[in-house]
Amino acid sequence: MEYNFPSQDDDVNFQGRKRGGGPVREKLPTTTTTATTTSIDMGYWVLVVANYFAMFVGSISSSLLTRFYFIHGGSSRWVSTWVQSVGFPLLLVPIYLTRDPRPFSMLTRKLVLISVGVGLLTGVNNFLISWGISYLPVSTSSLLLSSQLAFNLILSVLLVKQKIHFTNLNCVMLLTLSSILLALGSSHDRPEGVTRAQFFLGFASILGAAGLFALYLPIMEMVYRKVARFKTVLEMQVVIQVVATAFATVGMACDGGLGEVRREARAGFDLGEWKYGVTVGFTVVTWQMCFMGTAGVVYLTTSLTGGICMTALLPMNVLGGVVAFGDDFGGQKAVSTVLCLWGFASYLYGEYLKQKNQGQSHIITKEDTGTTQMSENHNNPNSNVV
Repeated sequence: MEYNFPSQDDDVNFQGRKRGGGPVREKLPTTTTTATTTSIDMGYWVLVVANYFAMFVGSISSSLLTRFYFIHGGSSRWVSTWVQSVGFPLLLVPIYLTRDPRPFSMLTRKLVLISVGVGLLTGVNNFLISWGISYLPVSTSSLLLSSQLAFNLILSVLLVKQKIHFTNLNCVMLLTLSSILLALGSSHDRPEGVTRAQFFLGFASILGAAGLFALYLPIMEMVYRKVARFKTVLEMQVVIQVVATAFATVGMACDGGLGEVRREARAGFDLGEWKYGVTVGFTVVTWQMCFMGTAGVVYLTTSLTGGICMTALLPMNVLGGVVAFGDDFGGQKAVSTVLCLWGFASYLYGEYLKQKNQGQSHIITKEDTGTTQMSENHNNPNSNVV
């Protein structure tokens, strides 16, 4: 069975989608049929929905499973880092479902070098996430990770020339206030057995991970502008995850290697060796869903939209921590969550107004063009008016 991913070479211009957030047709051939255009549009939206679904399921499940690992006796942060990227062979399945072009044939030396650099960045980011989640409740770490949107907006302005609007700034301010409020009232939220120093170390680690993730998004948007096929995005993700896995493997080897994993499975994990393997296995799969979904959303839209989509998952992550692990959900955390949702809603409303204004401008331009053409035809007695 073969499946051909839509590419920027198709009749619908993917770059137009990125700028406007929806299908934008540029230079359509006169022979293009309505059925063909509809098919391409459907292919685009299927990819968008599939990638967002992967991000949704992967983000929530991976956070909960990582915390589950530490709660039940898992202690190696390097193992937790390693499982975030070691599932890269799963990405080879969709890559080899298509034979045209040949797998990895479109991956240039420049793209490989960029992927290696991003892979090292991803490895460090994965380690910071593991370190932070090992000390923090899932709800707290999820709220802190929402601060990546503020970093993302700033870096998007600097790197990809993202325009600043009032709604953008309002979103950033609300998320910043949310993180500050959470920081001021978080000392009572320490899990049992975690010291104050460890708690704030985890706090700083998650903020560092948020900053690195915010840097990752606009960098990848810049790279994806030069990428013609979604299949190439998958291939770049394989290289990125291989490098991140190598980074984690070196760290794990320095911390005891695979022998430490076997000892932890047999004696450290309080649910038994079999459930240890199941936990690690599902964690591997869900992290790949999260990373691939994020990369796909950035490729199909923009880096800022990718950051916004991640922030939109915040309430589910917080609720998941409360339901699964009984995380405290006091007044300050509730207010912090409301501020995050308010910021997200503000951004969405701004995007809605922008799209509405762009649509009205497009209609006015078409009307003006039509009026001008009619005037020219009226003034030209030799014109053929139908």
